[in-house]
Amino acid sequence: MSKVTKVVIPAAGLGTRFLPATKAQPKEMLPVVDKPAIQYVIEEAIRNSLTNILVVTGRGKRSIEDHFDQSFELEQLLVESGRQNELELVRAISTLGNIHYIRQGRPLGLGHAVLAAKAHVGTEPFVTMLADDIMTEDSDLLQEMLKLHHRTGFSVLSLMEVPREQIRLYGCAEVKTAADGTLHVASVVEKPEPSEAPSTLAITGRYLFTPEIFTAIENTPSGKNGEFQLTDAIAELSRTQPVLGVVFQRGRYDIGDKLEYLRAVVEMALMREDIGPAFAAELRAIMAREFQES
Repeated sequence: MSKVTKVVIPAAGLGTRFLPATKAQPKEMLPVVDKPAIQYVIEEAIRNSLTNILVVTGRGKRSIEDHFDQSFELEQLLVESGRQNELELVRAISTLGNIHYIRQGRPLGLGHAVLAAKAHVGTEPFVTMLADDIMTEDSDLLQEMLKLHHRTGFSVLSLMEVPREQIRLYGCAEVKTAADGTLHVASVVEKPEPSEAPSTLAITGRYLFTPEIFTAIENTPSGKNGEFQLTDAIAELSRTQPVLGVVFQRGRYDIGDKLEYLRAVVEMALMREDIGPAFAAELRAIMAREFQES
């Protein structure tokens, strides 16, 4: 079985949940400590040997391309000022992987964004990673998904248990456990009401697809606002071949949510050896002052 090397990162969304911060900059470029969110996603891909990267963009996303391109003027300035550490950081960004770009055109949903990658992917299996979801460096989720695909040849979804009242925010998967412990996705539904959800397993922002997902998207009618839902296409795909799941519990931040974004900034700053201890001291001082004043 051929090795999976291609990854598709949809990045054409408007980021309306973060207005006004995203009025003139892509949500994917919002900083988490000192790196834009999408850089964490691409670094995760590279760690898992996914070196052929396609970013699906739209209008107003040029800064994503600029970020991963070389900046000769900036590099020259850093050379002349003797700032070697910063120079190495900047140069490393432009050599992360083989990054390509394509525009989605009309914003017709996540399924439509994945379909835009059809010509690039061809007949190979590939990973789709949402730029809204970033994982901690010690996460083995993607590695487990790749292993399961290599063993079976089937598509794999990342699944996370969430409180029932939150399942309406996600695609939801009902699973059945095979004799060998493998989770088979029996059904999926997009953002169900909690009382109607078949489970509390949420589909999160890591997918490993066989190329047949493109046919499934093409055979899936559009839904609300003319958008093509990826969850509906997954349901279509599961009618012709097995779709599997990997459940994980930790290491994920949904930075499309304001509170989750702030949690990501705080926790990932605390994990850093260079600023973590000093930042922890600042947080303790802030909390002591807040409790004293209250």
